[in-house]
Amino acid sequence: MTWAQRTTCSVLEQNSVEDELELSAVRHRPEGLEQLEAQTRFSRKELQILYRGFKTECPSGIVNEDTFKDIYSQFFPQGDASTYAHFLFNAFDTDHNGSVSFEDFVMGLSILLRGTVQEKLNWAFNLYDINKDGYITKEEMLDIMKAIYDMMGKCTYPVLKEETPRQHVEVFFQKMDKNKDGVVTIDEFIDCCQNDENIMRSMHLFENVL
Repeated sequence: MTWAQRTTCSVLEQNSVEDELELSAVRHRPEGLEQLEAQTRFSRKELQILYRGFKTECPSGIVNEDTFKDIYSQFFPQGDASTYAHFLFNAFDTDHNGSVSFEDFVMGLSILLRGTVQEKLNWAFNLYDINKDGYITKEEMLDIMKAIYDMMGKCTYPVLKEETPRQHVEVFFQKMDKNKDGVVTIDEFIDCCQNDENIMRSMHLFENVL
């Protein structure tokens, strides 16, 4: 079960809330349930329950990067999740204001859990595009891969060698960079992932860290 699924399950199991959200208890008031229901693949009841869980962890209604790292690292005690959590936080922080609101959280969660393959690949591209310039460089891909391996720690079998992330990046990048211009566009990324079973399989493996 992925981090996103475990997070949702634990929250959904906490309460079977039927009443309206208690918005007066938080400083950040989320958008109307109707709008979030229309923008995500969660039902009204699921959104209510998710919000209760979010508010428990983040009473202010928003989460900063340090808090996000603390929460995320609990799922990967065997390694160092701080760097990957930083990249993941930036992917959730869609307006790049240094905080993740409930809206940011459920929009990302909806894609990761219930999105189409195209939507998930779009989200993954945004994660790998660290500086958000619309392209993935080899260095950006390597930074993400290293962060994933650091986070997985010694739980992988066989134990990965230090040069493994770079070797994987060399193979992936060579396949993705079709026109050999040194960067991967979103079209190249999606086309390669959808047409290469090995890369798609690797992408599914990496879903376990989301």
